[in-house]
Amino acid sequence: MCLRRISARIHRIRLFAPLVSLRYNPATERRPMATANTEYKDQLRQLAELMLAVSGESVTLMKKNAPEQALTLKRQDEWGLYLEFLKILFNVADRLAALHIPLKDQMDFMNGLEDAVTKQLTHALEPAFGNNVDQMEIVLTVGTAVAESRETYEPYKFLITEESKAKNEMFRDFGEKIAQLLGAPGNSRLSSAAALCAGAIVPAISAVLQGQTAPATDAAHKASASMADSLDTKGQTGQEIKLISLMSSVSGEEVETRWGLHPRFREDLTPAELQQLTKLLNRVAKIVGERYAAVAFSDEWASWHKAGHA
Repeated sequence: MCLRRISARIHRIRLFAPLVSLRYNPATERRPMATANTEYKDQLRQLAELMLAVSGESVTLMKKNAPEQALTLKRQDEWGLYLEFLKILFNVADRLAALHIPLKDQMDFMNGLEDAVTKQLTHALEPAFGNNVDQMEIVLTVGTAVAESRETYEPYKFLITEESKAKNEMFRDFGEKIAQLLGAPGNSRLSSAAALCAGAIVPAISAVLQGQTAPATDAAHKASASMADSLDTKGQTGQEIKLISLMSSVSGEEVETRWGLHPRFREDLTPAELQQLTKLLNRVAKIVGERYAAVAFSDEWASWHKAGHA
């Protein structure tokens, strides 16, 4: 993907509606690093590490799921895939930050995240390019990715923590774009895999924004494991498809239980069916989570305090 230059980054003022309508106020100059970014320094660093790690893992998983297309990919093509994942992760982080960061700090927080990603990406490329790394080119590349992320994904109005038609459409459209970049337009398997990769990071980003201190690399591994588990199709006969997943995990003294539906399965459900299934799965998640907590915090299973499947 050719690197395009931009002359200014965009500053935003966010206004909220029930469906999280995001509006931004373009500015011609970038403000200095705000005090808010000092307050969220550790979270910004963790988020940057997480987003870069998951973008890389996602490209690897997509290549594994498309071995024939992977053989023809050039380094420039892989870089393009990497940036596409980074774009949607910026949007996911933006939507989640709106739920956890005070309104007065949100604009500076996202600007700080852009800076943190630029810094981490520069650091990651140094071993390969040494002193030849063009830092300004990386600044412009990340700035372009952020601008294109806003242009592409902000028109989808939805709350990231709730299931909705708009949310499904955004991830579906993203998946189709990735399949096209892989040279397999219309491949529903690859587009679904890409959508799962992008959605798997939501719990990890939420954890960082909530102040959980687990290293971002651990969160990346959990997100990658979730993606790999969702995309693992080896040994399947073509008649076995995972439609519903349910997982409980432990972080400190808290237990989180979450469930998910296969994107295609979700699209086939009527609104009434989805509502009924959501109600039932929430009840199941509550039962499983309470039981898992009782087991996980018992003396006998103290060593299970990392993560596990219920």
